[in-house]
Amino acid sequence: MSHKVLVVDDEESIVTLLQFNLEQSGFSVTTAMDGKSALDEAANQKFDLIVLDLMLPELDGLEVCKQLRQNKVMTPILMLTAKDDEFDKVLGLELGADDYLTKPFSPREVVARIRAILRRTQATASEKETKKEVHKLVIGDVEIHPDNYEVFLRNQPMELTPKEFELLLYLVNHKGRVLTRDQLLNAVWNYEFVGDTRIVDVHISHLREKIEPNTKKPVYIKTIRGLGYKLEEPALNE
Repeated sequence: MSHKVLVVDDEESIVTLLQFNLEQSGFSVTTAMDGKSALDEAANQKFDLIVLDLMLPELDGLEVCKQLRQNKVMTPILMLTAKDDEFDKVLGLELGADDYLTKPFSPREVVARIRAILRRTQATASEKETKKEVHKLVIGDVEIHPDNYEVFLRNQPMELTPKEFELLLYLVNHKGRVLTRDQLLNAVWNYEFVGDTRIVDVHISHLREKIEPNTKKPVYIKTIRGLGYKLEEPALNE
């Protein structure tokens, strides 16, 4: 069964190029040319991944991403941007995008990125089907069910993007160890991200907003100055 991908871009040449290459690679492709149409498509059918351009008519990619996450649509998003402005990339990640590519790009690179994201989500779904017992990891008030891709904070379900979940799970599995940004980048993103460790910082910040009682004084994810991050069991008095 082929994976369903929604491609959203207002440049017809790019849509045609991506659709052709993705279909040649075995994907089922739906296209949209503006932000409003993208939201309509995402509301009417379930996709395995969304390729989303930043600059769109009607609603831009950032707003589309924001509304999807607000509507609890957690489909992985690969954002495309023609800008070199780091602010746009970082903001996209903060709003819930999982990855981004800067134009111009090769169709082969897009396919490779999509496959890398889908491999991770597919592996998790497969584990969920084959394992009967609920395997869980607990640290402080946070409970993680790796097999079900679920996280609970004080017994309340949390909404994490796929990338946030993978990062949290990696931190928990390496509890007490100092992990450099490059280590996290390579382990969670599965490829060299051209040294752009800012992506790690953005996702750490997003995780802290969701699990830390006070983001200014983190009790779970500690910053180790000059090195990276370390996840710790919070002290009782914290």
